[in-house]
Amino acid sequence: MKKLNIGVIGCGIISDVYLKNLTAGYSTLRVAACADILAEKSRAQAEKYGIESVEADTLLADPGIDVVLNLTTPQFHKDISLAAIQSGKHVYSEKPLAVTLADGREILDAAAARGVRVGCAPDTFLGASIQTAIKAVKDGWIGRPLSAVACFSCRGHERWHTSPDFYYQTGGGPVLDNAPYFLTALAAALGRVKRVNAMAGRGFDRRMIGAGPRQGEFIPVDIDTHVSASLEFENGVIVTSLWSFDIWATHLPAIEIYGSGGTLTLPVPSGFDGPVLLKGMDGADFRELPRLYPHSGNLRGLGLAQMCHAILHGGEHSASGALALHVLEVMCAMEQSAKTGETVACQTACPIPEQLVPGILEKEYGFRD
Repeated sequence: MKKLNIGVIGCGIISDVYLKNLTAGYSTLRVAACADILAEKSRAQAEKYGIESVEADTLLADPGIDVVLNLTTPQFHKDISLAAIQSGKHVYSEKPLAVTLADGREILDAAAARGVRVGCAPDTFLGASIQTAIKAVKDGWIGRPLSAVACFSCRGHERWHTSPDFYYQTGGGPVLDNAPYFLTALAAALGRVKRVNAMAGRGFDRRMIGAGPRQGEFIPVDIDTHVSASLEFENGVIVTSLWSFDIWATHLPAIEIYGSGGTLTLPVPSGFDGPVLLKGMDGADFRELPRLYPHSGNLRGLGLAQMCHAILHGGEHSASGALALHVLEVMCAMEQSAKTGETVACQTACPIPEQLVPGILEKEYGFRD
């Protein structure tokens, strides 16, 4: 079976799970090389996973690399993705697609002009839990969807991250960092967002790093760290959302969808696992739904593997650049609405990914649990 060669740019913390999965879990791709602005990080990952460490320019110029996996921090997503596209390579990027809507459009326009594909995380909505929830919604198990809530909160990543600066700079914050998981899952289940209303603020002007060699150092906060937004979907569903780095603890649900005939509770969508609970009109308590397929654990890279399959055999891929662009537009609309106090209409299309068929991971993508 033909395999596509993957070149990874960005060897930070998130690269570990990608490299672990992509070097062991799929038969449609092969990780050939990695690069990082800090050469020691690239060399360490190359040695750990049995691949080659090269300079980014060398990787981009290599005609043997078919797809660039862009795992840089968000402020570099645009430049690296565009450089890969200009080299004639397909791109799969960590979320978000870019930090501004204009940058996201530029990436997709460039890819269309070169005839290459763009994929983008998150791919967690392809996991068994969110796929089960999507099927429950589409099959009418809660009747007609009416409203929903989506909530992410924590006290900030500086407590565990050794270099958390970018979380508190332009391109960071709880919306761009965490909302893609939630918004992608909601879009896959409910469709396109029509308009957005939001308010925002920040609880602290500086944060103290709590781990690593910089422990105890204070860093400035340049972006809002608490955002509340209402989203109206094209089908009429109203979603109340909360995104915060200012909350120690809460009992709020991650995602709940409320329909004319029941309630569906979803697990935190930044992972692939967790119970999906349904309470209907029969008076019974919440019950857990059986999952569509058995695979569990952190499967990051599944979206890239599916994109590679689509490149080789045709068809669309689920974690698409177009879907990521719509999610980016919604997040940018939150920022704009919070600044202006006005409702912001969304304009981008929202391609709804087809549901994964049970067994497809083994039969088509070469996945091995």
